[in-house]
Amino acid sequence: MKILFAGPSLFGQTADLTGVDLRPPARQGDIYRAVRDGAEAIGLIDGVFGFVPSVWHKEILFALSEGVRVLGGASLGALRAAECHTFGMEPVGEIARAYVDGVRYEDADVCLAHCPAEMNFMPLSEPLVDVEASIARLLDLGAVTGEQAWSWLEGARDIYFADRTVEAMLQRASLPAPLADAYRLHRVGVKARDALELVDQLRKLPERAGQAPDGWTFRASDPWRAYLATVA
Repeated sequence: MKILFAGPSLFGQTADLTGVDLRPPARQGDIYRAVRDGAEAIGLIDGVFGFVPSVWHKEILFALSEGVRVLGGASLGALRAAECHTFGMEPVGEIARAYVDGVRYEDADVCLAHCPAEMNFMPLSEPLVDVEASIARLLDLGAVTGEQAWSWLEGARDIYFADRTVEAMLQRASLPAPLADAYRLHRVGVKARDALELVDQLRKLPERAGQAPDGWTFRASDPWRAYLATVA
């Protein structure tokens, strides 16, 4: 069984999910439950945070220790992949590699606000990774000047992730409102691109469990046992 946790990063995308059990953005306990449900491979793209506990690193290590391959990319999956790749979690995509290499280090670069499941997790704000790529595209096309691009980026970075809409960025940077149309026309969805790459890699994995990692042993510590009591 292959289980994928995704939501806003795949909004509006046509992904081939043949053979994949798609589940909502992961929260604490979901990776552990996926292992107990019989997952042989897990793809972590989106996860929740803030209002509920997010995916714990220890449950990822538990999955790896059970021989389950765990892929991460695009959003929270990229963060966890960077934090756990030395233990065997597999980073997928440009964003995850940037975190692994230390080019990126801020969690907020991939964060966004989104609608609930009933509205297919539609994004309500712009993640900084997409903003940066989109402004670079506009600069290449000559749609903005270098000074405008710099002001736009500085404004975007100053806005709380949940409030980072196109209009809010332009207002913060004192840029013309019509640039919103150019942004939407030439928008670069780095998160969506990485998410689709992860889906493709997950689908291509063999239909069998992997091997437990060499070099380390999972320890069922007291905090882990207490954690299991909360998710039982």
